Amino acid sequence: MKPGNSLLQSLVAKRIVATVSALLVIALGCGAGFWQLSRANTKIALAANLLARQQMPILNANLGSWTLEEASERRMIARGQYLPEAAIWLDNRPKPISGSSNATQSGFYLMMPLRLENRDEVLWINRGWAPRNNENRETLPPIKTPVGIISVEGIVFAHPGKVYELGDGKTIDSLGKPKIEQNFNLAAEGSMRGWNQAPFILREEDT
Repeated sequence: MKPGNSLLQSLVAKRIVATVSALLVIALGCGAGFWQLSRANTKIALAANLLARQQMPILNANLGSWTLEEASERRMIARGQYLPEAAIWLDNRPKPISGSSNATQSGFYLMMPLRLENRDEVLWINRGWAPRNNENRETLPPIKTPVGIISVEGIVFAHPGKVYELGDGKTIDSLGKPKIEQNFNLAAEGSMRGWNQAPFILREEDT
């Protein structure tokens, strides 16, 4: 084989390899782009569905036994009395610090049962976020709990969100101490306390 032909074949081979490599990079880039676009479209669709359900007529927890399918992501109003002694503090719920893009503040979600007026049923309320005392982790933030019959309005969800936890998720309650957990198990709470519960939680919103 002539040296000129060998050099030409070598150049052609290198160009083919470079072209194939470039095409693979382009294909991977397009695939990633389509995947990101698909995720964005999915998030947009979920947000639109959530908004549509929140614009439906407000449900009344005191007027019927709603299923999770009927009530999920819809607005709901409930009248009843808080049971603060059964409150659960959900730990490791950080909140972004205003004015900072990355910094967060550690805190809790406060879950508190509401015994519905004129119904033998309890509805768990996510009363919102409260900051953790970084100097003493056993000191819980002060909160005000209304006494007597009140009205609560919010949005229905299956649970208040979950975080990763080590172990089996079971906690040992200390007598006289607040109950602090990583995650909230609605079915387990109802079984332990013997309550007739709504099959969802209500995330309270300011009205």
